[in-house]
Formats: sequence, structure tokens, C-alpha cells
Amino acid sequence: MIRRLLPGYLASYVLKQNIFLMCVCLGVGTGIYLLSDLFDRLDDFIEAGLGMGTILKYFLVKMPLIFSQILPAVFLISMIVQLCVMARSKELLALRTGGLSLLWFLKFFVIYAVIWSFGQLLFSQVIGVYGEQEAYRIWKEDVRKSMLDKRVLKNIWLKEGNFVVEAKEVMPFGNRAKGITVYEFADDNSGIQRVITSESAEVSSKYGWKLENAVELSPDRFASRKHPMFTMPIKLNLNVFKVVDPDIDPAQLPLWQLDQVIEQLKLSGSSVDRLITAWHSKWAYAFSLLTMALVSLALVTISENIYLNIGLGLALVFAYYALFMVGASAGDSGALPPIVAAWLGNILVSSLALGRIAWVFVPEHFGKYMTKFKTG
Repeated sequence: MIRRLLPGYLASYVLKQNIFLMCVCLGVGTGIYLLSDLFDRLDDFIEAGLGMGTILKYFLVKMPLIFSQILPAVFLISMIVQLCVMARSKELLALRTGGLSLLWFLKFFVIYAVIWSFGQLLFSQVIGVYGEQEAYRIWKEDVRKSMLDKRVLKNIWLKEGNFVVEAKEVMPFGNRAKGITVYEFADDNSGIQRVITSESAEVSSKYGWKLENAVELSPDRFASRKHPMFTMPIKLNLNVFKVVDPDIDPAQLPLWQLDQVIEQLKLSGSSVDRLITAWHSKWAYAFSLLTMALVSLALVTISENIYLNIGLGLALVFAYYALFMVGASAGDSGALPPIVAAWLGNILVSSLALGRIAWVFVPEHFGKYMTKFKTG
């Protein structure tokens, strides 16, 4: 009866202990991050003449992003501290003597990490994203005095059906473009039917592209005509460029928004490998908590020294981040498929940890099975 009740009480005990350690580590990590960021940007805030309210708002809205960035390392450290303390106080030995194997801890922390991973994904894609966008707005508008609605993108190409559009300048928030050249191809792609150039254009998803002072060239007839206003039946709008800012990492976009951007850019004929890699990277980074749980369990089978395990754990965290960035670069360049590139760090580090856990668990489990077999 006691052995049946033990796992329930143990789960509650381990859960409460881990949440407490998570809060402590998260508070310390966030404080260090904020102090570092404050010292780095304090001169810019003072030079811009910002009040204390704006500065506090900047760091307040940035905190969800900080939480999502440091949570994998915080999760790892809290688990290492918890397991090492339980090992040094002989709690793990007593539990294993009472019939609980490493497999129970593996199951518990895998389920626990998966729940945290979904929470991390939801938190980072809702509060974290909008907090980051607001922090970016404050930095650009209040500190750098660069209004987002005045953003100008250079040398943009778009494609829709038989039309290919080249724009020297695009103002996404003004729904205007300058230096327009439209190439209209024949239905069978046998050649260019006409070329329309224009000084500027007003872009509407409802009415198409209204070209101002347009010149229509017909190569097959060697003729040209001028139009004060010429409407092209092109439905491509510029809303996609409101979120695809060259100064913003695509990982800052929420999943559903990034998915829409990918679909729109696919229709325009643009390369989307970088954005697809970023989309998968969001899932991979959220589930890095599962990887950290496996690493913690693997380390406690090597040593019960809390300081050694924290050092090894942080080294593996840095190795994971390095593999994560290498995978992202490989996905951006097309060297690896986006899904493989995004999950590269998770796969390699988790495989290493699972290999160590299996090395310890399999002989132990096999030994117990043989003992029962001989006595039975």
C-alpha cells in the first residue's frame, strides 16, 4: 500500500521543490540580464533624454522575452541542483532501495519538461513577441528617433501570375512604391508581352497597383504609350513588408504571423528557407527544455557534485546554443533542410544524454530482471 502511495507523494514533493528552485534561478538570471542590459544601454537612454517612466517601461515589456531566452538554462540549473541535493542527502538512494528506479524520474521529468515546453512556446509567442515588438518600438522611436512608419525598403522584387514587379523603393506603411517596372509575360512564357515603367505607384489589395505617369512598352510592336494613371490587375499588397523588417530577426514574429508571411512570400516567388527555418526553430527552442531535462538526469548519473554538474551543464547549454545557431545558419543557406537544421541541437544533445541514461539504466534493469528470474 505504501509503495503504491509513494509515487504520488513523491511527484508532489519533487514538483514543489523544482518550482521553488525555478523561481529562484529565474529571478537571479533575470536580474543579471537586466543589469547587463541596463549598463549597456544607459548612456543611450540618458543621451536621448528619456524619463524614468519610459526606461522602466522598456525593461518591463522586455522581461517576457528575457524569461523565454534564459528559461532553458534556468530549467537545467534548477533540475541539477534539485537532483544533486536529493542524491547527497541520500534521498535518491533511499527511493531506489524502496523500488523506484531511474525510469520513474525519467518519465516524471520528461512529462514535466513537455508541459513546460508548451507553456514556453505559448508564452514566448504571445506575451514575449508583443513585448519584444514594443521594446523595439521604444528603442527605435524614442531612443533612435527612427519612426517605423517611415521605413523604406530598397530593390524589392515581386511575382504574381504572369507579372514580375521590380520596385526601387517600397514604403509598406504608406502603401506606396517608387521606381516601378512591371514585366508581363505571355501565358505560355514564350516571351515578354509588355513592359510598364512608372515613377511611383499607389498599392491597394482591392484595386491593384495604380501606376502614376506610366510608360507602356510593347516589344512585339515596337510601340510605346504614356498613361497619366495606369491600373495593373496585381493583387499583391505591401502588408507583408510591415512585418518583414530587415532590422528584425524573423524569430521575433509569432508563429501564426510568420506562417502567413511565408505563404505570401511563396506566392511572390521569394526564397523562404530562412523563414521556414525560423518557424521550426521556435518549436525546437521551446522543446529545448526537454533536452535540458535529459541532460540533468544524465549528469546526476555521472557525479553527485553540484558544482561540477552545474559547470558541465552550462558547458552543454553553450554547446546547444552553438549547435542551434549553426543549424539555423545551415537552414538559411540551404545546406540542410529547414526542419533538420532547426532541430539539430536538440537531436544531438538529447541523443548524447539518452545514451548516458541508457548506459546506466539498461544494466541496472537487466540485473533486477535476472535476480527475479533466478529467485522465481
